[in-house]
Amino acid sequence: MRAAVLENPGQPLKIYDDVDIIEPRTGEVRVNVKYCGLCHSDLSIANGTMPTGENPIILGHEAAGIVDSVGPGVTNLKPGDHVVLTPTPPCGQCYYCQRNQHSLCVNSMNIMTNTLADGTTGLSRNGATLMRGLGVGALAEYVITPATGAIKVDNDVPLETVCVIGCALQTGVGAVLNTAEVEAGATVLVMGAGGIGISTIQGAVLAGAAMIVVSDPVAERRAAALEFGATHAFDPISEDLVARCFELTGGIGMDYAFETAGVAALIEQGINATRMGGKIVCVGAPPVEDPISIPSAVIFAISEKKLCGCLLGSSNSLHEIPRLIRLWKAGKLNLEDMITARRPLSEVNEGLADLAAGKGIRTVLEI
Repeated sequence: MRAAVLENPGQPLKIYDDVDIIEPRTGEVRVNVKYCGLCHSDLSIANGTMPTGENPIILGHEAAGIVDSVGPGVTNLKPGDHVVLTPTPPCGQCYYCQRNQHSLCVNSMNIMTNTLADGTTGLSRNGATLMRGLGVGALAEYVITPATGAIKVDNDVPLETVCVIGCALQTGVGAVLNTAEVEAGATVLVMGAGGIGISTIQGAVLAGAAMIVVSDPVAERRAAALEFGATHAFDPISEDLVARCFELTGGIGMDYAFETAGVAALIEQGINATRMGGKIVCVGAPPVEDPISIPSAVIFAISEKKLCGCLLGSSNSLHEIPRLIRLWKAGKLNLEDMITARRPLSEVNEGLADLAAGKGIRTVLEI
């Protein structure tokens, strides 16, 4: 099959036509990928800020396509079904799934190992193993995934549009509705207005937040944030974001702060911008070596602030993807305007360059 392969971090991805992929085994399906969005996590692996440990690797995890074949025991899907792929397919049986924490399923570890659950990848070229990036490996004509990693959608749903649900929408909307459980009338700060940030804004609108403050250094993204429902948008370079948040809330601070840009220092800014009892949600993926600092543990404790992580919006993809599609069909989510560029797979490096430059919101590649 054809695939975009990262051989070494910092180098351009190369397009090969001779990548091999296995037939689906028990409980697996093979999906013919049609479209894949480019996410900041893909860029982080490509430029080396998020080391994978092993290369070469096929990136891409925000994708949609058509089921090509199914392995023994698969009853929920058949060839020809249209599906949205997810990086964290829930097994339904592990410690975390049994506690309704499906995004933490044992299968979610595949995001970090870049393999399937059994340690293999099902991918090779000239006999050498290729890694399965970020739990999917969708910058390729086909992917192998557990059956719960491909969520069926109606055949009239445009795959080039709903592919962004696989990561951006699940993560951003889920961070608001599932992780933070934002209530109507709340005040919300979103730091970063890329794909995840715009999705977080849409989640805050769905939750009925009364004030949605957005921080991003890119003027075009600030303008887009306002179009997607933000009430205020500031340039963190020229303005003191923390001071503005306290000014807007009458000296109280924000109820919720979401770091969506993958910058560890913004988490600390979120801690400072929230009120006593407020919640700070780490949604982005900063470089693995970047720490965060809480200057005074006792002040943090007595202020009862909550700092929490977030993986894929704390979503059970089997429930979340259909829910988000229903919301989109009802006109409550705007997917179309999130996609600011469409490119063929051959232009994957140009798409990553746009992402690195903060150009646009989401680039979708036609595989």
